[in-house]
Amino acid sequence: MELHNGKLFWPTTYNDSEKEFDTHYDVAIIGGGMSGALCAYVLSREGLKVAIIEKRQLASGSSSANTGLLQFSNDIMLHELIDEIGEEQAVRFYKLCQEAVGHLEEVAMTLPVSPEFTRRKSIYYASSPLHLPKLKKEYKTLKEHGFPVEYWSKKDMKEHLPFSKSGALITHGDAEVNPFRFVNGMFEYLKEHNTTAFEGTEAIEVKEDGEKVIIETTKGTLTASHVVHSTGYETPPLSENIGTEINRSYAIATKPVDDLSQWHERALIWETDRPYLYLRTTVDNRIIAGGLDEDPAEAPQSMEKIEKHGKKIEKEVQKMFPGLNVEMEYAWGASFGESLDHLPYIGRHPDKERIYYLLGYGGNGTVYSMLGSRILRDLILGRPNEDADLVKLDR
Repeated sequence: MELHNGKLFWPTTYNDSEKEFDTHYDVAIIGGGMSGALCAYVLSREGLKVAIIEKRQLASGSSSANTGLLQFSNDIMLHELIDEIGEEQAVRFYKLCQEAVGHLEEVAMTLPVSPEFTRRKSIYYASSPLHLPKLKKEYKTLKEHGFPVEYWSKKDMKEHLPFSKSGALITHGDAEVNPFRFVNGMFEYLKEHNTTAFEGTEAIEVKEDGEKVIIETTKGTLTASHVVHSTGYETPPLSENIGTEINRSYAIATKPVDDLSQWHERALIWETDRPYLYLRTTVDNRIIAGGLDEDPAEAPQSMEKIEKHGKKIEKEVQKMFPGLNVEMEYAWGASFGESLDHLPYIGRHPDKERIYYLLGYGGNGTVYSMLGSRILRDLILGRPNEDADLVKLDR
């Protein structure tokens, strides 16, 4: 599956050479993107010897098309998730996402490459006045459970932003990151921390053999005590047992904008419509914006189509910020996955003791990968983890 096409922005901000690899490990991670890097980082901090197996180049899949918004709020509102899975579990999941943003910041601070991690507030506005009741209900629910949130009226919106909406939630403690620099910064860190990478190496067969797992690859065979599949949206494992769907989305990066002073504290911006438009800024004053999600699973092949969708996004951004000169420079389309119950799939294979999965399905993929890496760490090391059942594969 082609995970993305078009003219990507993030890969222009970082360059690295091929890495060498070894043969036997405590943990082998299949997939060298954001999920694989975070999992390797967390496991290496425990002193484990880790291998990363990537059939292309590291960070060449969905990670290079990631738009880098890190939020504790999810595509499904907290009060809606409570209706689906119950109050205790829903609130705990939101708390895990909130904690994960903090853990991502801790990772960022250790890297030899600046990942441009910056704490931001988020503005979640009502796309239509008809959405105000559920937005107000979400405000009440978040507030009740101790999440840092404000409610802005239409008057408040006019005071802070050049576009007018009927209301918005302002959440605090979110963040933005350059995902390509972040993931490659982790790989730089991992070079010196008991981790090796197999680039250009495809895992052909993975099978348990007593107290080890044998991994047959296009470059030979290696063994590991445990294997983690972090292949993202490309090859959903256990597809007959888990509910997922793969769609595609579009994003743009504009040319640098002279003055962003009318953009309130450079907040992350998104909306209640589905699919939704989302926006952020970059350290060099670009605007990253995305949306226009579609059902087809494959990343769009036509550059003409990508640029056409990019122009639509550019037009929406210009409408919101009429005082800015918004000019698209990069445009891309990418595949992304969602689970039917709005939670990621993370945990041990139901029938295989040494095989694990880290699948951050949903709009908060990086956040899910962070919280999931910590859950898998505990499972692999035999530690108790009360949150594992929330996201297990056979839930």
